[in-house]
Amino acid sequence: MAFLRNSAVNRANLHYAVQALAMGAGGVFFLAFLLHAGVSVPVTLVTQVVILAARFVARSAVLPLARRWGLKPLLIFGALVFGCQYPLLAQVHGPGLWLAAVCLVAAVGDAFYWPTYHAYFAALGDAEHRGHQVGAREALAAVVGVAAPLLGAWALVTLGPTSAFSLVGLVQALSVLPLLDAPNVPVVEQAPGALRSAAMGMVLFVTDGWNAACFLLAWQVVLFLSLGQSLAAYGGAMAFAALAGAVGGLLLGRRIDLGHGRWAAVFANLALAVAALARVASVGSPWLAVGANALGTLVGALAVPATMTAVYNLAKASPCPLRFHVASEGGWDAGCAAGCLVAAALAALGVPLSVAIALTVPGVLVSAAVLWRYYPSGRSVKIVP
Repeated sequence: MAFLRNSAVNRANLHYAVQALAMGAGGVFFLAFLLHAGVSVPVTLVTQVVILAARFVARSAVLPLARRWGLKPLLIFGALVFGCQYPLLAQVHGPGLWLAAVCLVAAVGDAFYWPTYHAYFAALGDAEHRGHQVGAREALAAVVGVAAPLLGAWALVTLGPTSAFSLVGLVQALSVLPLLDAPNVPVVEQAPGALRSAAMGMVLFVTDGWNAACFLLAWQVVLFLSLGQSLAAYGGAMAFAALAGAVGGLLLGRRIDLGHGRWAAVFANLALAVAALARVASVGSPWLAVGANALGTLVGALAVPATMTAVYNLAKASPCPLRFHVASEGGWDAGCAAGCLVAAALAALGVPLSVAIALTVPGVLVSAAVLWRYYPSGRSVKIVP
C-alpha cells in the first residue's frame, strides 16, 4: 500500500482520527444541545452564521502568523482552541453570554484550525495517492465515529453536560500529540497569483458550505426533533450512520487514483442528491429518519474524496497552499452562512426545514459540474485545472 508510506500524512490522519473522536462525541451534539438547552430553531441556525462571520474576520490573522512560524504551530493552536468551546457549551442554558462565548471561541478555533490543516495535508500529501490518502482518512474517522456518538450520548445522559463536554475538550487537546514530531511546513512571504489559482477551490467550497448547511446542519435539527429531542436516540442514530459510511471513502478514493475521477465525482454528487431527497421524505418518521441519516453518511463518505482530492491537488499546485485554503475557506463560510440564513428564515416563517434540506440538490449539481471540468477524461490524476 504505497499511499501509507508517507509518514507525515499518516501522522496527520492519526491526528484527524482523534479529532474525529472529539467531533463525534461532542461536535455532532452542538446543535442538538442548543435545542435541548432551550435555544429556538431559528436562533440555533443563526448561531452558526455568527460563528462563520466571526471566523471570517479572525482568519485574517492566520497568514501573517503562518509566514513567521509555519503551518504546524498554528494547526496545533487551532486544535487546542477548538477544544475549548466544549466546556463552554455545557454552560449554555439559552441565548446569553455563555452562547456568545461559545461563538467567539469556536470561531477562533475554526479560523486557525481548518485552513492550516487543509494546507498542511495538501502540502505533505502525494498527488498520485491523494484519493487513497483522503479515503483512508475519512474511513478512519468513520470507524471512530461509530463509537463516538454512543460515548457522547452516554456521557451527556449519565455524567451531565459539564463532565461530558470537558472530556470531549480533553480528547480534542490530545489530538495534537501525533503532530508534535511531524514536520513543519513553511509559508512563503510572497505568492503572486495565489488568489487566482484558488478560484476553482473557492467555487467548490462555496457549494460545499451550502450543502453543509442544508444537508447536514438543517438535517441535524430535523433529526433531533424527529427523535423526540432525545440525546440518547440522537447519538444512536449518529453511530449507526457512521457504521454505514465506514468503507465508502476508501472505495471511491481508490477509483479516483485509478483515473476515474469524473465518474466518481458524478456518482458521489448524484448519490448525495438522492440522499437529500430521502431525508426530505423521512421527515416525521423516526425510523425512516434514522435510515435516511445512515444513507446520507454513506454518500457523504463517497463525496469527500471526490471533492477534496481535487481541492488538495489544486492547493499543492498553487503558489501557496495556505493562501489557497484561506481563500477557499472564505468561500465555504459564505456558502454555509447563506444556507443557514435561508434555513433560519424558513423556520421563523413556519416553513418545514425539509424545504431547506431539498435545497441541497442545486448545490450538488453545481459541484458535480465543476468536478467534471476538473478531472481529466483519461486514466490519470490531474493536478492543475
